[in-house]
Order: sequence, then structure tokens, then C-alpha cells
Amino acid sequence: MTCARRLLRYTGGMTRVSLIACSLAAATICLGAGPADAEDWNLKPADQPFAPSELAALPGQAFVFFDDGEARFGKDGAYSYTNSAANGGATSWGSYRIAQDGSVCIDYVDGFSRCDLYVHSHGRVVLINQAGDRFPVR
Repeated sequence: MTCARRLLRYTGGMTRVSLIACSLAAATICLGAGPADAEDWNLKPADQPFAPSELAALPGQAFVFFDDGEARFGKDGAYSYTNSAANGGATSWGSYRIAQDGSVCIDYVDGFSRCDLYVHSHGRVVLINQAGDRFPVR
């Protein structure tokens, strides 16, 4: 689902004029919804984004996070994230691509999309999402 469609999803009883105004507002908000530029990732001094060679080596890798969730990068561009058993164990499926800024963008089969930046920080791999939340890998 596109950013605009997610924002408009909850506008069920709006008039056509209100819906058009909301669509324009959603389009304005969503213009920046793509990958962030490197300076927009709010990196800490110790953060070193993955090198191009590390990004090229993602196919076939899996990362397990501290909540036991697991991100898997398929050799064919497929992506999956499986929640831990304690978090329901559900798996989300999609595909991934590497953006120009080195972020890893996921397009889920349900239409949701997001980009994350993988960095090395203090001897650990950390996923940083576009909101600035940090998720260290075990």
C-alpha cells in the first residue's frame, strides 16, 4: 500500500471535496517517503554504514535481533521477517533492494514499504529505521 493510500484508508465517510483535499495533503506528506539521504539517518559518531561489498553480500544472509525476530535476505531478492515465538511467530514476506544511499528497502506483499540502514557500531551490526529507532543484531 502506498503512503497516500495508508493515510487515506481511514477516510471512509468523507465527501468528495474533503477526500480530494486529503489526497493532496497525503501526496505532499508522502513526497519524502522514499529512502532517506545518508545525512537524514541521524547517525551516531561510531556508526559506519555497510560498505557496497557488504550490501552485495546480503543475499543468503539472516540477521537475528535481540527479540529473536529474524530477517532473511534471499538470493533472488526475496525477503522475510519472522517474529519470535513470544511475539506470535508470524512471518512477513516481501522483496528487498538496495537504494542509492546504501539503505535496504523492503516492499512487503501487503503493500507496506520501508527502508532501513545497516551500520557497524561499537563492534555490532545495528539496523536503523527511518524513524531513527535502532535494533542491534545478536
